[in-house]
Amino acid sequence: MSILFVYHVATPDTPNKVLTHADDIASTLAEHGVGFERWQANTRVEAGASAAEVTAAYQGPIDSWMTAQGYAHVEVLSVSREHPQKDAVAAGLRDEYRHDADEIRLFAAGRGLLGLHIGDYIFTVLCEKHDLLRIPAGIPRWFDLGEEPRVVAISLFQTAAGAVAQVTGSDIAQAFPGLDD
Repeated sequence: MSILFVYHVATPDTPNKVLTHADDIASTLAEHGVGFERWQANTRVEAGASAAEVTAAYQGPIDSWMTAQGYAHVEVLSVSREHPQKDAVAAGLRDEYRHDADEIRLFAAGRGLLGLHIGDYIFTVLCEKHDLLRIPAGIPRWFDLGEEPRVVAISLFQTAAGAVAQVTGSDIAQAFPGLDD
């Protein structure tokens, strides 16, 4: 089940809101320009699948989004407990960063905790299989894989080169609960 936690930056231990209904999550995030929907896929992939396997499994929807909405680059994050560099991958995502391009992120398997830093608020979304987010360029974010990662996420970006993560230098992500907290 997807869950949205809304915190004020001054109170990282106590969320102001906890939402579990997809419509409530979508409307709350939409107020800040972030799209959220549950997307049903007819395809099954396992955590640890290669980028080529994931892209091939979702080629139809990927092509549709790229054509209809002007996205130009696909990246796949596929990490399982057995991934040889899971700790390094997880550490790199846990620091707050931003992209200079809009992003669609579809969770094809597993789960992770996506943090969004918007103004004086932190929105952390427990994302699971079938969650699709549209994140505008420039929103600071981080992603927590947890201690035993199991996630496959597809990201589409509007620039052909993809999106280079620009680390903000803020340590705010560490102040908020992670996936396993």
